[in-house]
Amino acid sequence: MSIFIYNSLTRKKEPFEPIHPPEVKIYTCGVTVYDESHIGHARSLYIFDVIRRYLKYRGYKVNFVRNITDIDDKIINRARELKIDWNELVKKYIARYYEDLDALGIEKGDFEPRATENISLMIKYIEELVAKGYAYATNTGVYFSVRKFKDYGKLSGQSIEQMLIGTRREPDETKEDPLDFALWKISKPDEPFWESPWGKGRPGWHLECSVMSREFLKTDTLDIHAGGRDLIFPHHENEIAQSETLAGKPFAKYWIHHGLLTINGQKMAKSLGNFVTIKDFLEKYQDADILKLFFLSAHYSQPIDYTDDRIEETKRSLERIKIFITKVHNSGEPNLQWKQKNIKEMELIKNKFIEAMDDDFNMPEALACIFDLVNVANKNIDNFEFIKNAECALCDLSGILGVSLRHEVLKVDESVEKLIAQRENARKVGNYKLSDEIRKKLEEKGIILEDTKDGKTTWRRKL
Repeated sequence: MSIFIYNSLTRKKEPFEPIHPPEVKIYTCGVTVYDESHIGHARSLYIFDVIRRYLKYRGYKVNFVRNITDIDDKIINRARELKIDWNELVKKYIARYYEDLDALGIEKGDFEPRATENISLMIKYIEELVAKGYAYATNTGVYFSVRKFKDYGKLSGQSIEQMLIGTRREPDETKEDPLDFALWKISKPDEPFWESPWGKGRPGWHLECSVMSREFLKTDTLDIHAGGRDLIFPHHENEIAQSETLAGKPFAKYWIHHGLLTINGQKMAKSLGNFVTIKDFLEKYQDADILKLFFLSAHYSQPIDYTDDRIEETKRSLERIKIFITKVHNSGEPNLQWKQKNIKEMELIKNKFIEAMDDDFNMPEALACIFDLVNVANKNIDNFEFIKNAECALCDLSGILGVSLRHEVLKVDESVEKLIAQRENARKVGNYKLSDEIRKKLEEKGIILEDTKDGKTTWRRKL
């Protein structure tokens, strides 16, 4: 079966045919390091991590680059606000970003280049655009002549007139056209700068992605360019304009854009008091899998609304999976030799999982397959070989989705062990009142007892 991807450029679902299979070159826009990463960033980071994992699972050799914007107006303004050096700010939040990646269990890119480490390449790139007549210098910087690129607007589907209405007019009278965007900005006296043929300044935001994708993926045409839907215009539109002008080739074959995240139906903003950082979430819920399952509940291309109720619902869903894993680890002989088998029910579910992911990475359908697997296994819970194979299949599929399903080793203190033993004795002699009282007391201590069909009792921690 072929993988089909919805291509934002053509606005239709297309079979995935990389330029030089099995190699796949992916570039995705990364974070701007001026503040803590929030759960909107987490969705972007996680979705493209899953796509990378799945392409690898399907046999592709994926080369994945995600940039870090470490010089930008937001960085300069935040450093000024905090009265610290911009380099100090950048260093702090790059470290925090990598802490978040690690805490979420998301792999780094094969390269994660920083804009400031590639300034010389950007200057050369601008010089070539100027030489081709598509860029011009003023006393405030160097600008790209948008109207000279005839295909401008092809990604967003907007006309020049529509884009003019939506363009934020910069207070710069030196530009020839309001749509023209900065390739190089002349720095003010108190701002960081690099030397260039046009004066002391810094690169424009749109430029860095074009330059670093070409440098680190060694290609003029990416297999996939990925990012949030909010980046289509002007960021990705501008990347296309400057890249295709310089190379004379398509900048990317497939464009993948994810939907945006809201909080209780509102855009996330500190001014609204609904800003949830990745660290905030993990400190409160202690499990990255909860956030991942929440993201998996909606198709990547669709918006998703974060609410406390939806997170509690997700916690209950994750608990169903972890209860099954606990049952597996509490069943059978620890030294029992078993072999993984292609049990029919599991193969059907795995095939359905692959069909879902092949269809434009349909993660909600893929997640449903995981719950189907748990349901089938629970119906065969007394068959150790069956459930052990089910657990193996579950780990395979959840691994593709980057869900860790950590299993906690069951250890309790002596007082809890005594209560469990007392309840066993109470049940044996028919003292069900005492048995229920002990069950309730253990639940208050975070211990859940489960009685099996054969009269045995297993236990797990309350999730």
